[in-house]
Amino acid sequence: MGAAKTGGDVLFILIGAVMVLAMHCGFALLEAGTVREKNQVNALVKILSDFAMSTIAYFFVGYAVAYGVDFFADAHTLVGKGAAGFAAYGYDLVKFFFLATFAAAVPAIVSGGIAERARFWPQACATLLLIAFFYPALEGTVWGTRLGLQEWMTASFGQPFHDFAGSVVVHAFGGWVALGAVLMLGNRRGRYRRDGSLVAIPPSNIPFLALGAWVLAVGWFGFNVMSAQTLEGVSGLVAINSLMAMVGGIVASLVISRNDPGFVHNGALAGLVAVCAGSDVMHPLGALVTGGFAGLLFVWAFNKCQINWKIDDVLGVWPLHGLCGLTGGILAGVFGQEALGGMGGVSLPAQIVGTLGGAGFGLLAGLLVYGLLKKTVGIRLDAEEEHRGADLALHQISAYPEGDAPAFR
Repeated sequence: MGAAKTGGDVLFILIGAVMVLAMHCGFALLEAGTVREKNQVNALVKILSDFAMSTIAYFFVGYAVAYGVDFFADAHTLVGKGAAGFAAYGYDLVKFFFLATFAAAVPAIVSGGIAERARFWPQACATLLLIAFFYPALEGTVWGTRLGLQEWMTASFGQPFHDFAGSVVVHAFGGWVALGAVLMLGNRRGRYRRDGSLVAIPPSNIPFLALGAWVLAVGWFGFNVMSAQTLEGVSGLVAINSLMAMVGGIVASLVISRNDPGFVHNGALAGLVAVCAGSDVMHPLGALVTGGFAGLLFVWAFNKCQINWKIDDVLGVWPLHGLCGLTGGILAGVFGQEALGGMGGVSLPAQIVGTLGGAGFGLLAGLLVYGLLKKTVGIRLDAEEEHRGADLALHQISAYPEGDAPAFR
């Protein structure tokens, strides 16, 4: 029975890892559909390359920073046949795979904010630094035992900081890193007129954008439900709460944006971002309210960023992941309370302190990493490269190369 249980856990978390891996296709399509046609290839290559860079950084450094575990042992040991304490059937290996897909979501989030004007290799270097050191430092303090954070939270507030599936650890951290990166990078050339008014840049491909949102939404049920990491810990409550938050985000953004397709599809993601933290403790009605509030917040904050605050965050990743992730971390401490139909075991003060701390750490990491790269190697395309587009400037091919050579059509 023990062997069957461990084997089942391996399969369970492997399915979750594959579902979250598929989400990176969603990130790529969402960005490709939002940026201008001359930057679509760059969006696709960036997401795939950043995933590879993240996995390497996490394997060699980041996982050890977060959990004190490395994989520099023989294969017999890694599959649980040695004396080093690894679980049978390679469970620890698929757990790494699952958590590596979470880690790689951070640069995928950042990518959408800095699109259309960032240099390729400095961004790859930023990914290596973020996933080797900064992200696992936060991950290890919240989901591991690093620095005694959770013990301090429990002693101070009666409960540890609760972030079941990463509203703060992944999404808020990534969104606030992205804000730092965008501020270091500056706005796209021509985005604002001399009088400060906004120049509208519509999405290049609404079907790509919609397909990316759908792929992300489907994969998100692996992101949330499989965060239990064992069959014994799985809960249908997480699934229904994810669903309710998603539809809450859709309906709220649909109404406030007056049927705008970009906002509607991102509204679904806003709800899913917000519910990650408390998806295992909220009542479904609390999840619906959480998702609805996140959908409203995303539309409002995206417009404020672009129009009033002059922050050229191309895909709105700071409003979507940074602010909605922050909101979700705090609301887990509200709707997780037994008095509001939740499972209990959460503390609102702990949620506020932990959430603000995670967001602040993300902003600091973004400013530090991208500020350092800006000072040393530069992070921005020059004016001519940006005008031509990142596809031709960096990859020497457009998204539709047949159109560039009509004789071969």
